[in-house]
Amino acid sequence: MYNIQTLNKIAACGTDLLDKSKYAVSDDAANPDAILVRSASMHEMELGSNLLAIARAGAGVNNIPIDKCSEKGIVVFNTPGANANAVKELVIAGLLLSSRKIPASMEWIKTLKGKGDEVGKLVEKGKSQFVGPEIMGKKLGVIGLGAIGILVANAAAELGMEVYGADPFLSVENALKLSGKVHYVKSNKEIFEKCDYITLHVPALPDTKGMINEEAIASMKKTVRLLNFSRDSLVDEKAILNALANGGMACYVTDFATDALIGVDGVIALPHLGASTPESEDNCAVMAVKEIVDYIENGNIKNSVNLPNVEMSITGNAKICVIHKNSEGLLNNITAPVSAAGMNIENMVSKSKKDYAYTCLDVKGDVSGIEASLKAVAGVVAVRVIK
Repeated sequence: MYNIQTLNKIAACGTDLLDKSKYAVSDDAANPDAILVRSASMHEMELGSNLLAIARAGAGVNNIPIDKCSEKGIVVFNTPGANANAVKELVIAGLLLSSRKIPASMEWIKTLKGKGDEVGKLVEKGKSQFVGPEIMGKKLGVIGLGAIGILVANAAAELGMEVYGADPFLSVENALKLSGKVHYVKSNKEIFEKCDYITLHVPALPDTKGMINEEAIASMKKTVRLLNFSRDSLVDEKAILNALANGGMACYVTDFATDALIGVDGVIALPHLGASTPESEDNCAVMAVKEIVDYIENGNIKNSVNLPNVEMSITGNAKICVIHKNSEGLLNNITAPVSAAGMNIENMVSKSKKDYAYTCLDVKGDVSGIEASLKAVAGVVAVRVIK
């Protein structure tokens, strides 16, 4: 029986996929084999000796201590694309909100309460203060063409916008999904200089922190409308506020409200609504549970943020799964004890991701004692034998 701990409420359509004869699910499991989490911070948590995997029901994993997990051989999964449509729809709403001054007009309408028959005339008299441009025909820059960026770019193109997309790490799979109407450009600089609207869809990394700063804003049009539904750390908040105050930016729409942004003219701050749809929560829960089950039962890894994707079927009588440092010559030290124990390696897959690697050996023979032998190899972090 495997114990699965939930740190947040996980949609039942996901947890119901867990075979009750194999898995026990609770929010207080002691020393769990796997953890399902959404937004709860795990940085201060003790990671138990049984913990094999953590699945984040969402894309961002800044609430999980990735380095610590890697050192302990714990696979960390996320669910890329599961909430992509929800975020895409909110970004499209953000484009319209930023253009047509809809939030301000709705607040103004409330001031007319109690005016009786005068409301109609007052509306006609006051509506000119909320005039804003249409998005059709305007230039939109999409920075980051992952699961969400692709959907935003394609949808905006269908709405008649002239769309430019930039992503130096654009995958072949995503390139095939990108509409032929979208102009692919090689640098963010071209987007900064050319576009009327810019939307951010890149992960929070050391290289992307503060990517929207004073220098970047200075190269943009003074009428630019910037949308951030990705991560708050991507923008230099002070630079945004200065630009809005000094006429260097028309509007900033963000899903990450802070005290400094609330109530500022030109800022539309939302309470992190990007993935807040029942459909998105269901999709994330289902994907997270499937990732956990496939890893626990089959040793397969898909959508991990700290280890490579590896899938391999068992044709022999066991599958030996080894998480290890990505070190030169280490693979020979892993296969040597297997061969010395008289096992035949039917198939092998080994892939690396930055400092760590994952090797799966499909073997025939007696596997008793091999787990201990492999754990004794320098550079090996974790070993499992699946029969």
